[in-house]
Amino acid sequence: MPETGASPRPPASAARSPLFRAGQFIWLTARVLEQRLFAFHFLNGGADPVETALDAYRNEDGGYGHALEPDLRGPVSQPLHTGHALRVLDAIGRCGGQRVERVCRYLTSVSTLDGALPAIHPSQRGYPAAPFIPIVDDPPSELLATGPVVGLLHRNEVWHAWLFRATDFCWQAVEALEKSHPYEVEAAVAFLDSAPDRPRAKAAADRLGRLVREHRLAALDPELLEKYPVAPGYAPGEHHFPHDFARTPQSLARAWFTDDEMARSLDFLAAEQQEDGGWPVRWRQWAPGTALEARPMVTIEALRTLGAYGRFVG
Repeated sequence: MPETGASPRPPASAARSPLFRAGQFIWLTARVLEQRLFAFHFLNGGADPVETALDAYRNEDGGYGHALEPDLRGPVSQPLHTGHALRVLDAIGRCGGQRVERVCRYLTSVSTLDGALPAIHPSQRGYPAAPFIPIVDDPPSELLATGPVVGLLHRNEVWHAWLFRATDFCWQAVEALEKSHPYEVEAAVAFLDSAPDRPRAKAAADRLGRLVREHRLAALDPELLEKYPVAPGYAPGEHHFPHDFARTPQSLARAWFTDDEMARSLDFLAAEQQEDGGWPVRWRQWAPGTALEARPMVTIEALRTLGAYGRFVG
């Protein structure tokens, strides 16, 4: 399937493949950014078109807004939007240089007193946002927002003054976790997978994995979901699975699960592809447009996860 122009009729086997079906869904529903990302990851598309599409979300302060993360609407820059932008830049090999220097200046400007990031900056007030995202005047530091950003910057060997205190915050937050929820654990993994101190990261990950299993934060058997509690505030049925924590076999979280548990998880992920070719959004939905924008993101992530584990996608 070429990126532009007429598409030749695919062979019958290709038309049944998860990748072809997902492509049809992407072209039908996705924003330009996700269309460009799909082409980059699966159709030999270039990085330049992805970065051009991402630039539409960038603000003069160096942060990103304009509903890049669909659950936060409006133009203002937010840490969650900016973390999303860094994931895109990392995916296309562009997480460096002046573009990231501008991002780090923005991160410095919105950091809390301990040098970390809030999940939501109060500038969001007055614009639509998911009702489950609280907006407060003096938001606390959040591992949920800080961990993935710090991890990505370390992974790309970015060095900036902002990173020093933010890294210290992540270590303290991860090593102090006694009770958590899946999204926070995933943020911790994103930090630990790229933290420079590898022995310390492995030790912290081992402890975190025991916590995940003890508190049943990962649904280890998709056929027995009633055995696994849904975290408070999550949508009904919003379970998280081994593949959500270990997105690639190289993740430290992979050691938390047996081969059989991971195989069941990946089988479940593959089977979740829906009739229209896309994957479902499992978190709470509050507006039709946000669900429409989020599903292509989830679909690309599902394909990448399956591919990372050597599963056939097409």
